[in-house]
Amino acid sequence: MNINTQHKPELVCPAGTPASLRTAVDSGADTVYCGFQNATNARNFPGLNFTPAELEESIAYAHAHKAQVLVALNTFPPAGQFPLWANAVDLAYNLGADAIIVADIGVALYAKNKHSDLRLHLSVQAGAPSIEAIKFYCEEFDVKRVVLPRILTITEIKSLKQEIPCEIECFIFGNHGLMAEGRCSLTNYATGLSTNMDGICSPANFVSYQVDANRNLRTELNRFTIDSFSCSQNPGYPTICKGRYTVAHRDDPYYAFEEPLSLNLASLLPELIAAGVDAFKIEGRQRSKAYIQSVVSSWRKAIDSVLEGGSVNMDHLLSLTEGHKQTLGAYETKRWR
Repeated sequence: MNINTQHKPELVCPAGTPASLRTAVDSGADTVYCGFQNATNARNFPGLNFTPAELEESIAYAHAHKAQVLVALNTFPPAGQFPLWANAVDLAYNLGADAIIVADIGVALYAKNKHSDLRLHLSVQAGAPSIEAIKFYCEEFDVKRVVLPRILTITEIKSLKQEIPCEIECFIFGNHGLMAEGRCSLTNYATGLSTNMDGICSPANFVSYQVDANRNLRTELNRFTIDSFSCSQNPGYPTICKGRYTVAHRDDPYYAFEEPLSLNLASLLPELIAAGVDAFKIEGRQRSKAYIQSVVSSWRKAIDSVLEGGSVNMDHLLSLTEGHKQTLGAYETKRWR
């Protein structure tokens, strides 16, 4: 396979804290993405994210090490609460962020009108998988990069790249969530908090673990039972969309929506580079520094190896995947349930 070595994709890595950001940069990230400590980003968990002062210091650190910082403003403002998002756009701009990642068209319009020189990236949360949708965002808001939903094959990505006027970014490792979708409303039903507006999926304060009479571990979200595991199984984090349930026409509980597993596209790196992907994104702003160090450094070596004509083996990352399982998702071929 011919790979254009002049086309070197960015390695875009997560940071939930200033310490994680420094770790990502030191481990080889070209770009780091993070968020403020409020509902403007889709990882709005206690103990995570950045104050304005922390972000200013972190941007300075990244720039000193020739890395970029993207600020995720990738949730949707509820009615009457837009000033929080507008203030976040202003802060990101004034603190020197290299770009913001937006999902809501109102936030995109505000950023374009108020800060025309601020680079805009379109979040996966916007759910723009088609040429027409991406062109609309580029023409109306001057979007420079689109983060593609995890529903496209490499063949589709290659075709898309040839027709759109902006860069493309693809997830390569981490959570396999597809985009802003209806099943995210299940968390809102169970907890009263929205993944797509409050930025919190299965908040930790609603999570509990119980040991039943058979010594199985039962996971619950606000008293809703999500799953039950024996001591020999690896429990996933209790999100409703990745729980096991008893459904019609089946006697045994099974994963009705999605099995807990992680995306790992290491084996597809040459094809993705050849398809023209401009940036590879790792998911995991809620992960530890140790996780960031291991994953980012591994992907740095893998991308560099492929560009130099070498091979790559990332099986050692299996232990860091959800449920110790991994998938190529729809990138190779689509298999919808």
